[in-house]
Amino acid sequence: MSDEHQEKHSTLQDIIALRKEKVHQLREMGVNPYPYSFEVTHKSQEIIDNYESLENQEVSVAGRMMSIRIMGKASFVHIMDGKGKIQIYLSQQDIGEKAYAIFKMLDIGDFIGIKGRVMKTRTGEVTIKGESMTLLCKNIRPIPIVKEKDGVLHDAFRDKELRYRKRYLDLIVNPDVHEIFIKRAAILRWTREFFDAREYLEVETPILQPVYGGANARPFVTFYNALDTNFYLRIADELYLKRLLVGGFEKVYEISKNFRNEGIDRLHNPEFTAIEFYEVYVDYEYMMDLVEEYIQTIAEKSGKMTLTYEGHMIDFSVPFQRKAMFDLFEEFLGTDIREYEIPDLQALYKKLGRKVDSAWNYGQLINELFKECVESHLIQPTFVIDYPKAISPLAKIKRDGNERLVERFELYIAGNEYANAFTELNDPLDQRERLENQAKLRELGDLEAQVVDEDFLQAMETGMPPTGGVGIGLDRLIMLMTEQSSIKDVILFPAMRPETP
Repeated sequence: MSDEHQEKHSTLQDIIALRKEKVHQLREMGVNPYPYSFEVTHKSQEIIDNYESLENQEVSVAGRMMSIRIMGKASFVHIMDGKGKIQIYLSQQDIGEKAYAIFKMLDIGDFIGIKGRVMKTRTGEVTIKGESMTLLCKNIRPIPIVKEKDGVLHDAFRDKELRYRKRYLDLIVNPDVHEIFIKRAAILRWTREFFDAREYLEVETPILQPVYGGANARPFVTFYNALDTNFYLRIADELYLKRLLVGGFEKVYEISKNFRNEGIDRLHNPEFTAIEFYEVYVDYEYMMDLVEEYIQTIAEKSGKMTLTYEGHMIDFSVPFQRKAMFDLFEEFLGTDIREYEIPDLQALYKKLGRKVDSAWNYGQLINELFKECVESHLIQPTFVIDYPKAISPLAKIKRDGNERLVERFELYIAGNEYANAFTELNDPLDQRERLENQAKLRELGDLEAQVVDEDFLQAMETGMPPTGGVGIGLDRLIMLMTEQSSIKDVILFPAMRPETP
């Protein structure tokens, strides 16, 4: 009975035991199953793309064995490296009897190094005719076996939860997943290039903070032994980046991990990547233009000026729409709610048949109403502007004198929010009053209301120039540009409930 046939009818524990025994046997044969290095001259795709110039040339490649077809004293193997897969032809005559005997002890999932010459088989497949073979890593735990025929994968590793928990297996057997994370890295690189080219300074601010702020969210709490006090994982970068503006920097950005102790769904992961950027002497109108240019730049570099996302055709090539929040309420509710107070909003909820929490304050009612009745209609890129002051404690009031509204925008695409921005509040007296009002909301039970950061307020009192600021969720942007429906598909290791023994 062959090892492959035996494994098909064995338990996982039996397979692991069998492969451990092979490691022992290889060592007895004088073979190191885990050598230190191997010289690689070419990658798989490089050989395939340049076959004409490399035909019959000697190359050295290495990779994980993804398929094995043994035909007596000759075999075909496909190995996978960081650029793709390539076929290897091995024969006892070419590599020697001992090396071929070692090869026949190997399994799918092992890493091998091959030195040989480039050729094509009778079927026209670019292949390396092996002249020597070196075992580089003996696999102990079997990998999922995915069969491919005519470019179509069969028996694919598609269980979502298992893929997220065992991302290394997902990356091994699903080449499309590799491409998503290569694109993710490219988008982060293009983002830095965009802001660096505009003379923004990339900075780093604390992840562990004595006082959290900059967003309406619940924090993760940790204990700092050396300081004997609680600290918080940051929920946003804003308050520290503004301190830098007070200190004299005029354009700053940070690409950071933020942490919010909130629910997990297809758009939310408690640990996520965002960019925040601030520029002095500009306002939210200027920042709208900059965000539009940034999104269009990323779309163009991604080759996605138009794309289909969640069943919607999105076009980034046209100017983004700009619509006031309360105009959108009127458009989709058929009601002007600008002057509504809490009892009016509660009555509207009941009229619409929506569930309303009697403890919700004005800001929570507005937020929930927008999510329920407006967001899903915002398909093409749309800047929603001019939010209620009650839900925007860090933004300046409208310059037209309407003190109920602030100069704030959020960018919506395909019904989802991607960016949040303000003409930043730099009046220290107004800022103190608003944060103190947020503290009162916390006392009334709103656990996502912001806290009073006294050091930040002292920085504001020192003086911050007029400023425009923006935060963008990069995970969501990457979801959009790679056309993925879940944030877990663009985070290498998303948060998961621990497995029970």
